[in-house]
Amino acid sequence: MRETNYLGNPNVRGADVEHPWTKAELIEYKKCLDDPKYFAKKYCKVIHLDKGLIPFDLYPYQEGMFDSFTANRFNIVLACRQSGKSIAVVAYLLWFAIFKGEQVIGVLANKNAIAREMLSRITLMLENLPFFLQPGCTALNKGSIGFSNNSRIVAAATSSSSIRGMSLNLVYLDEFAFVDNATEFYTSTYPVISSGKTSKIIITSTANGIGNMYHKLYEGAVQGTNEFHSTRVDWWDVPGRDEEWKKMTVENTSQLQFDQEFGNSFHGTGNTLISADVLLAMRATEPLEYMHNVKIFDHPEEGHVYQMFVDVARGRGQDYSTFTIIDVSVNPFVQVCTYRDNMISPLLFPDLIYKYAMHYNECYVVVESNDAGQVVCNGLYYDLEYENVFVESMIKANAIGVTMTSKVKRIGCSNIRDIMTQGKMLIKDEETIREMSTFVAKGSSYAADHNSYDDLMMNLVMFGWFTSTPFFAESTDVNMKHMLYEQKVKQMEDEIIPVGVMPQSEESNHPFGAGWETYKF
Repeated sequence: MRETNYLGNPNVRGADVEHPWTKAELIEYKKCLDDPKYFAKKYCKVIHLDKGLIPFDLYPYQEGMFDSFTANRFNIVLACRQSGKSIAVVAYLLWFAIFKGEQVIGVLANKNAIAREMLSRITLMLENLPFFLQPGCTALNKGSIGFSNNSRIVAAATSSSSIRGMSLNLVYLDEFAFVDNATEFYTSTYPVISSGKTSKIIITSTANGIGNMYHKLYEGAVQGTNEFHSTRVDWWDVPGRDEEWKKMTVENTSQLQFDQEFGNSFHGTGNTLISADVLLAMRATEPLEYMHNVKIFDHPEEGHVYQMFVDVARGRGQDYSTFTIIDVSVNPFVQVCTYRDNMISPLLFPDLIYKYAMHYNECYVVVESNDAGQVVCNGLYYDLEYENVFVESMIKANAIGVTMTSKVKRIGCSNIRDIMTQGKMLIKDEETIREMSTFVAKGSSYAADHNSYDDLMMNLVMFGWFTSTPFFAESTDVNMKHMLYEQKVKQMEDEIIPVGVMPQSEESNHPFGAGWETYKF
């Protein structure tokens, strides 16, 4: 066993071990320093499922990823499953730590075990490097690797506090679309990156629905609205995958599963209330004003009719109390104001509702009366004496507002889907679009997907239900059935094949006379 190793590992060079360089080694070192692709292809090794430990022969798209990582500070990769995106990043991170020096690299994944798995791949590559390329190891464990050139690689889970307080030169986020609370994590992580002028971030993932933080960043990169450089790896880019392979995979799974795993499709789980095509066409806009969790997108206009829809929570930091104000005097309808807060008390919420209802031309208010909603209904109607509140029944006790029954929700979901599909409403709020993107089928109804919320979406569901009531028609003079189905009816009429007539015998009793018979096609 060599005495030049690290803690008895014969494949890892110790920190204080000097290496006598040869001229050939110096030439190789310079080539690796100048070209990370050369380093990966000639000296990195990976484990192949069938062949075991083999040299890392980069695919063309992996070489393109290396070029992008070198040229750009912010990189985001959308890649199909089992395309080698993560192993390519791992090789680049090892090169970055060895040849840059004094770099701190964070490898972050949804779970700590996955982040450590990434680190174990780096360790495997390190152990198979010749000693003249290794800078010497000062630490090597499941959670971090330290080098004598003062570079470090640390692994951690993606929590809001995982790298808070650290100074990182490069952050790698693996399978970021599957990270819970990704927005919170990214918000806390970004200052760590942006504090340096040369620090980098690399994000890789397969697609996992619309509206999450990964989707937002990737779409922004494609559209050029953020600083990220996008790379896309489709299933046909991977050698060995052709139409025959696709056919076999679809037969063994399903077309939906194939689209999700290999198709780079952001169509979510395929069961959102609002179709993916409609969601992808939506574009959020910045509010004109944003204060105390109220977003104003359009100020009230004289003569316009507005309606407010309110969902009430308990104000204990869990579900959100929300309202959405919609301009129903224009076509399409327009979302003009939203509110979202999970700490406001139901006792204080009526005052806020009253303020903005009055501001928007004393608009009509529809409040969900379930649970804590009854407190808000009573406070608004009785205590503040606001009369433009929907009353479900004039003879029932506690009938102010609407009770969200399964029937009301079913009608609301059906109507809002038709309204959005036919482009009859303009949604401006980013949070609303995000909730619409995660409002999925659950049993015989719809609700927020795992770790998501649907409180703003329920405002729209209430609006969808309300459009089918006489109260909506009376207050707006809008015939929703006519608006939604006029075009459909006309299309159906155009597609009906007319009745044809053909000659028949002279003895026919056909009303057109002898010799004719009617045929329906």
